[in-house]
Amino acid sequence: MRMAAGAPTRHSVGVDFWLSLSSTYTYLAASRIDALAAARGVAVRWRPFTLGPIFAELGWSTSPFVLQPQKGRYMWRDVERACDALGLRFKRPSVFPRNSVAAMRVALVGCERSWGPAFARAVLLANFGENRDISAPSVIDEILVELGLDGALVRAESESPAWRPRLRAETDEAKRLGIFGAPTFMVGDEMFWGNDRLEQALDWAARSRGR
Repeated sequence: MRMAAGAPTRHSVGVDFWLSLSSTYTYLAASRIDALAAARGVAVRWRPFTLGPIFAELGWSTSPFVLQPQKGRYMWRDVERACDALGLRFKRPSVFPRNSVAAMRVALVGCERSWGPAFARAVLLANFGENRDISAPSVIDEILVELGLDGALVRAESESPAWRPRLRAETDEAKRLGIFGAPTFMVGDEMFWGNDRLEQALDWAARSRGR
């Protein structure tokens, strides 16, 4: 998959950015990762995956932020504070978590090309900054058109036999790696979980250069 940010130097070690478009903390990390990685000369590979099958294996029917109301209340306030600090728009979604499978399939196509990170950021903004239904084809198409793409054509490609199985394959790979939430940053075999571990992951990758 395409290295989407941070021009790789000769001996750079990249970061795999495992993201979910239904994840609040992914919204925060996606807004920060490119600039922070570029400043360190670290390449980033954006890797969309779905949390539903991972949660199901843990016996959860939905997000732990829904299953544990106290944790959910804290999360919403925490994200609101973080968005304020980062200058990000925030509007609590009327539905959480939203079905993001169709958008994630499109994001996978984009992450093989140049527009994947921009699409992912736009979907996250629509979800958590504008309270738009990111499962709706019309919303996905509008975002793609804003990126200069043919929405219906790209969506059809993402649902084609060549692409449709890819999201499941990426999710299976995430499970194999032991990933249990989003965002997760992998530097080789080193795992860093959560938006608040982004800088640590990038610094680890930068220090690993030349080893």
